[in-house]
Formats: sequence, C-alpha cells, structure tokens
Amino acid sequence: MSFSNAKVPDDKPADPYKATNLTDPDLKEKVQDLVSFMESCKFGMMTTRIESSGLLTSRCMALAAKEGGGVDLLFHTNTESGKTDDLKSEPKINIAFLNPTGEWASVSGEADIVTDRETIRKYYSPALKAWLGDLEDGKHDGGPEDPRIGVIKVKALTATYAIATGTSLGRGADIVKGAITGAAPKVNKLREISEEELQQWRRENS
Repeated sequence: MSFSNAKVPDDKPADPYKATNLTDPDLKEKVQDLVSFMESCKFGMMTTRIESSGLLTSRCMALAAKEGGGVDLLFHTNTESGKTDDLKSEPKINIAFLNPTGEWASVSGEADIVTDRETIRKYYSPALKAWLGDLEDGKHDGGPEDPRIGVIKVKALTATYAIATGTSLGRGADIVKGAITGAAPKVNKLREISEEELQQWRRENS
C-alpha cells in the first residue's frame, strides 16, 4: 500500500526533483561512483533494529574493507556490544553515508557477524586497541587474537545515492532559478541500484 496526499495532473510528475535528477547510466558507472563516494566518506551510519524494543538505532561505523567488487561492506565490531545482539535478532540493516555538501548514499543489506580468526587477522587494525582496551588478562588485549574482535560483513541488497553535478555555484544558481520558476533544479545524479544489478556485478567482478 502506498501513501498519497495529492492528486496531480496525469501529465506531470508528482515528484519533479526525482524525475529531473534520476539518471540510469551503465552498471559499471553506477557502482564505481557509489564505491568511490563511500570510500571518500569513510564513515557510515549503521541502522539496526533494537532486539528488546523493536525500535531503530544508528551508530557511526568506520568502513574497514570492501568485498564483492566493492559493494559488500565490512566493519570492525566488539562482539560484546549491543549491535551484535541487534544483528543476531534482525540481520537486515541499512548503512547511510553523507558528506558536508549534502551528497549521500543509502545501502540496504543483510549483515553477518564473522568471528573466524583468519578473517579477523586479514582485516585487523592496530587502532582497534584504542576502542577495545587491554583487560590485562593476557587474552583480551585488543590484539588480533582478542576474541571480542569481530567483523560485520554487510551484503548489499539495494543502493540509492545522490552525487552532485557541476559546481556548487552552478547548483546554487539552479536552485535559485527553480525557486523563482517552479522548475525542479538538476543538481544531483540520483541513482538506484537494484538487487539484480548487484548480483550481476558480483558475478562479473568478485
């Protein structure tokens, strides 16, 4: 069931911004621009469903690595934190990226908590020690063998993102013009990547 609060003329788009800015280049360009944007942001907000209440919560996470041709995202975690409880209960999550200019990306996917030592060693970073601390028991020391260290691997299912076109001055002028004329400004490359497209990308690039 969809939501609508207006009846617009049949020959006019109800969402002019989307109609003007949505672009659909070839899959390689769509994915490479998404991956490049996520890399430039470095940090994303991971949204999970809280096990006890069913409410949503978001946490800032540093992107540790990528797989699946760049579309599957890996994050370090303390396995004893609340987010692992959330993910065990509900693995479907969202990762959102945003930069100061208003460009953004949203990746919906399914998460898996990986704890095997081979994977942990592969993606281990000494910086993790600052976040986990050393419990001084010879085991929980923040090192690569610390059993608290895990990797959250997010398999992307769909993605939507908007990256700017032209210069900031040009976009500003288009927005002012739109405010005067009522014409939606073309300021972003708004793109959507489907689950089928991501599956195709993995087959061809993993």
